[in-house]
Amino acid sequence: MPPSPAEAAGRIIWPPEFAPAVAKVHVRNELVMAVPRSIAWAWLSRATRWPAWYPNSANVKLVPPGQDDLGPGVKFTWKTFGVSLSSEVLEWVPQARLAWNARGLGVYAYHAWLLEDSPGGCRVLTEETQHGWACRLSALVFPRRMSQQHQVWLEQLAKQAASGAP
Repeated sequence: MPPSPAEAAGRIIWPPEFAPAVAKVHVRNELVMAVPRSIAWAWLSRATRWPAWYPNSANVKLVPPGQDDLGPGVKFTWKTFGVSLSSEVLEWVPQARLAWNARGLGVYAYHAWLLEDSPGGCRVLTEETQHGWACRLSALVFPRRMSQQHQVWLEQLAKQAASGAP
């Protein structure tokens, strides 16, 4: 049974197979942004525009074509860390919670976002866990790369959101 809203406040809700305790790779980043949560959410959920402001993303295409924004159950393909991925939105609570899975060669991941109001803006938390040979190899060769790139994602999100709504 999923946790109640009170139990889930302030933390990621992990599918059992992706809980940090069982995942081979886990990263956590957060940033307090001096922007309204609604604006940060608007930029984050407009996935097709990620490549314009987050340099570690490319070729974001929602399925079916013709839409720009993520939503419940939306599927999308994209490229990050040089890997082509297929993803599906698995958690969607507007302006609060977003999570998707990602499958690619040698990697199976779960990436979650949590947005909360904070004084003068919002707090954005992102966590990702991964399984697979490619992610384990990458973690050995480039141990901080995913954490560093997720921090860039947060910082660029804050910058984009400061420019106003998309």
